Amino acid sequence: METITTTSRLREILGEPGPLTRHKIHRQMSEQAMAFVRQSPFFFLASADVDGQPTVSPKGDAAGFVHIEDPRTLLIPERPGNRLLFSLTNLLTNPRVGLIFLCPGTTETLRVGGTATLIHDTELNARFSARGKPALLLMRVELTECYFHCAKAFLRGGLWAPETWPAEMHVSFSREINLNHEMLAAAQSELDQQIAGRYKTDL
Repeated sequence: METITTTSRLREILGEPGPLTRHKIHRQMSEQAMAFVRQSPFFFLASADVDGQPTVSPKGDAAGFVHIEDPRTLLIPERPGNRLLFSLTNLLTNPRVGLIFLCPGTTETLRVGGTATLIHDTELNARFSARGKPALLLMRVELTECYFHCAKAFLRGGLWAPETWPAEMHVSFSREINLNHEMLAAAQSELDQQIAGRYKTDL
């Protein structure tokens, strides 16, 4: 088994990008990229802490929830979550972020890199209200790069092809918690019911 340790060996195996590929990378959003963001209801946020430990967080809301301030700036509202705040605390010491925007049914994705700042303003939070609740705070992302990613991964994975989907999997958070903190069976059942209830009342 070979461990790859150099860029030259990596390129030897995987090759170089096509002559036009690097030209798709921009310093700001094109009109097509901005249209994609306005249509997107979901993105992944990648960040890393001061030691370089990475995490990826899903972010979603009604299409258009990410506001385009200008071609190089995004404003993103923060909604109620699990309050672990891994991504947000990362930004306090390492503001570099990566985002991947998805549009349901579209196999291409939009990749964005930049620097994030957390801001809190009562009036501005209210402008980003959803379901009768203001945003908890806002993330401003100043772009350093932006480009579309081709469809190959989505086509191989069949993400938007329902005929390839497995049966729905039910995730029990109480079972996961019980691995580190013993809970009675009744308490596990109650916790899972509470979480299911919050999906209806605490978005």
